[in-house]
Amino acid sequence: MKIGMQTWGSHGDIRPFLALAEGLQTAGHDVTLVITCVDSAAYAGITSAAGVQLRIIASPVIAPDEAERIGAAAVRMRNPMTQVASLMDHCYLPAEEPMFVAARQLSTECDVLIGHYFLHPLHVAAEHAGKPYVSIVLSHAAVPSACNCPVNHPFGRAGNRFLWWLTRTAMQRALSRYSNRLRKRMNLPLVRDVVNEVWLSRRLTLVGVSPAICARQPDWPQAVQVTGFLDMPNMPLEGDIGAELAAFLAAGEAPVYMTTGSWMPRDIALQSNTLQLFTQAARLAGCRAIIQSRDAQACGFTSDNNILYIGAAPHHAVFPRCRAVVHHGGAGTTQSVTLAGMPSVVLAHISEQEHWGRELQRLGCAGKPLHVRSVTPRKLAARITEVLQSPSMAQQAQAVARAMAQENGVAAAVRIIGETFGREGRRIAA
Repeated sequence: MKIGMQTWGSHGDIRPFLALAEGLQTAGHDVTLVITCVDSAAYAGITSAAGVQLRIIASPVIAPDEAERIGAAAVRMRNPMTQVASLMDHCYLPAEEPMFVAARQLSTECDVLIGHYFLHPLHVAAEHAGKPYVSIVLSHAAVPSACNCPVNHPFGRAGNRFLWWLTRTAMQRALSRYSNRLRKRMNLPLVRDVVNEVWLSRRLTLVGVSPAICARQPDWPQAVQVTGFLDMPNMPLEGDIGAELAAFLAAGEAPVYMTTGSWMPRDIALQSNTLQLFTQAARLAGCRAIIQSRDAQACGFTSDNNILYIGAAPHHAVFPRCRAVVHHGGAGTTQSVTLAGMPSVVLAHISEQEHWGRELQRLGCAGKPLHVRSVTPRKLAARITEVLQSPSMAQQAQAVARAMAQENGVAAAVRIIGETFGREGRRIAA
């Protein structure tokens, strides 16, 4: 089959699509992947080992300093709907037209279209062209179920259904205008439920989350399937463990890795505040630490025997050699931490990250998540100490990792796509 794929977002939204594209191409399909990265030009020169045709468009969507301003504003917003709408306005709409042009091209070239669940341009293009569309959901929080709650506290099945109705209504009010503008332009019916009509595909929705974290809910539509994480840990972008990092790991007790990923401020003063938070927390907790920062030296921080400041590191190689990981709760980082069998301390910035923090707490792999708005060095140190002194968290993290080691999300997704569309693809080819 000729398969067209499209994604938008940060690394955690792009790498799963790279992994799936490689898997589909290796399985014999002819795959084209269109990538739009919000805040990085890192994918400009990337090539595919399997021969996937890669098209990088409108990347980065926003300049680094603009990304920092938008991120800081989102952190201050307590309403998740306001957060999402702000990110759409600033990080999505500037790239919407080139993404739509690319989506329409894919819809003329390909038999099946596969998109990030936020990619309404591809959804519209697929429907307009009459092509089957697959939605990839990277967080099960996006799939309504009476078995889980869209807010922090469950209220039982009846209460959860009502809260999901409220959530879907709020999402429709906040987000429908984006999709409906393109739908009106293409003379398509307007959507009345963004979650069920845009985020989810009635034909096939793949939830790229480990079954060890997210079991398939009994009231989900049959078209919604859990694959496991779409993982490609050894991709060239991650690099290797350098000599300085290897020496630090070998020189003493296993450290705590500390990162906020792409949420680390670029502004030197703001980055210094985060580094001060991490450094003081590590000292108070009495642990060795690896602190990920682009500009630690410019911020006035120097490595010593107990703390190493590093620009980047291959998480798949470093995390298994740590005692715990302090992170922001992004989907990609959460995946890497759980695969490594490490307990977590989650320092969330936005609502989606709070969701992952609560999931890790539910699994017994972390304590209650912290929020960057209210964290202090003492609070962070206390949470680190709680994790390091908890044999049960370490054991549970290892148990989850063992379960995940038996999974292959890419293989499962390739199989499901082949079973769903294989016959149709052969008919089209004929």
